[in-house]
Amino acid sequence: MTDHDHEPEHDDEPAVQPFEVGAVPSAKSIRRFTSQAANSRGGASIGSLLGGVYYAVISIAISAGIALGFAQAMRAALPPAPEVETPLTLSLATLVVVIIVALAGALLSLAGRLGPVGAGGAEAAWWLALPVDRRGLLRPAARRLPLLAGFVGALLVALLDAGLLADPGLRVVRVASTAALVAAGIVLLAAVGQSASVSRRSIALAGDVLLFLAPVAAVVLARVGWSVDEVPGAPWWFVVGLVPVIVLLAVLVDRRLGRIPSRTLRESGSVATQAVGAVVSMDSRELGRALTDGAAAPVRRWISPLITARGPVSALITADLVVLRRSARHMVQLVVAALVPVLVSTVPQLASPVGVLLALLVAGSVATSATGEGARRAEMAPILDRLLPLEAKTVRRLRMVVPAAAMLLWSVVAFAAVGRWASDVPGWIALGIASTPVWAAAAVRGSYRPAPDWGGALVSTPMGALPTGVATVLARGPDLVILGLLPVWIAVLLRTVNAPLLYSQIFLAVIAVAIASSIRTRSLMESLMDAQEQERAGARR
Repeated sequence: MTDHDHEPEHDDEPAVQPFEVGAVPSAKSIRRFTSQAANSRGGASIGSLLGGVYYAVISIAISAGIALGFAQAMRAALPPAPEVETPLTLSLATLVVVIIVALAGALLSLAGRLGPVGAGGAEAAWWLALPVDRRGLLRPAARRLPLLAGFVGALLVALLDAGLLADPGLRVVRVASTAALVAAGIVLLAAVGQSASVSRRSIALAGDVLLFLAPVAAVVLARVGWSVDEVPGAPWWFVVGLVPVIVLLAVLVDRRLGRIPSRTLRESGSVATQAVGAVVSMDSRELGRALTDGAAAPVRRWISPLITARGPVSALITADLVVLRRSARHMVQLVVAALVPVLVSTVPQLASPVGVLLALLVAGSVATSATGEGARRAEMAPILDRLLPLEAKTVRRLRMVVPAAAMLLWSVVAFAAVGRWASDVPGWIALGIASTPVWAAAAVRGSYRPAPDWGGALVSTPMGALPTGVATVLARGPDLVILGLLPVWIAVLLRTVNAPLLYSQIFLAVIAVAIASSIRTRSLMESLMDAQEQERAGARR
């Protein structure tokens, strides 16, 4: 048999037979087909879906009720404002207004980092290349974030107003409606900017600037002695007038969806997918990386010569300093966190030992999270840690240098405000300086915490199935703040600083640094259980 026998009889016959070219499917049918394909492979039934929605609604309602009851109980427990004015005071209503403005800035920054319109994963790979109307494909993504922002904004502002300033009633409904419309409008404005080719970094920067100016303006108002007696409530005609404005913004965004470049849609969708995955898995480190990298500049106009990197030690410290300096979100986070104790100590109704202590702990934890970005990136990609000739424990100690320097500045501002509240500024500044290593150790310990064991037993939560040891993993870092700052707790509750408390704080700071320098990934409870199992195994032999 020759090679000619294997050849087809009709060489001129086309490989693809003629077929009819049908009409291009609509965007809605493509979305429906994608949804049906995903549901068929997901294995979830309608009953399980309804059960999950019911579980989520009940959990949100219970959480909102508990938060509202706690806020009202705290409002009832607040002391009345003193009749004698102090040199630096701020009314509670003014503080609530500042919080609302800061929330608006945070929402704008978040909308800029997440898109707000995006297409990630398979949607970006398949949908954006189809010859169909892109508006129909992107409409669900364009509606998702404004609706979510409106719901969360209404809930938070209603809790602030009903819990701290007013009794529940029609005023709360009016305030919640206004907050929902304004929050949705902010996200829609960000979407309009995205459709006009405004960079997501610029939108996020505008939100960061607004978030930065809110507490600064509050401090200025406290210095000049100007405050508002109550939060101005929008009348019903204003709320009704906002509805057509939001509708017009939504229509404008819908008409401009086709103008958004594919590259921007892919980037926004990738960041949103990464953020959602981090929230579902309760990974705060991954969430911080998503929000930070989502608004990072793709190209830098100038390159730092890094003249401070003269060896392994200085190179590691310089790398952490550059990471912190290049993140505008973390710098704003540090400033805002430093001004929180200042504002709380100037509001007469909040300037109690418990209120000041909560302000210190919460603001300090937020500032600590901002300083640990270098260590968090090193935990994800330990390239520099492996290249430099340094011991692992030494690397972790060096990772505390930048957090310690940043928290030293934070402590001077925050504890000076507490010292003014307690009439002993030098003593409280000394206590704040002594507590600085604890904050730095907590930042490094939290950054290098191990991932939860997803292969073990799972428990059902509102966030889905989570490992049983996830609480232990998330506690690494905050546990040092709780235990290492016990002298600060006592000093604030007693409203005094003395030598024993100062010496105790220094001693606990040394212990905290030693704990954070350890390269052991297992918790103390797990180590004790392993030791007991080894003892039992030895006894059986």
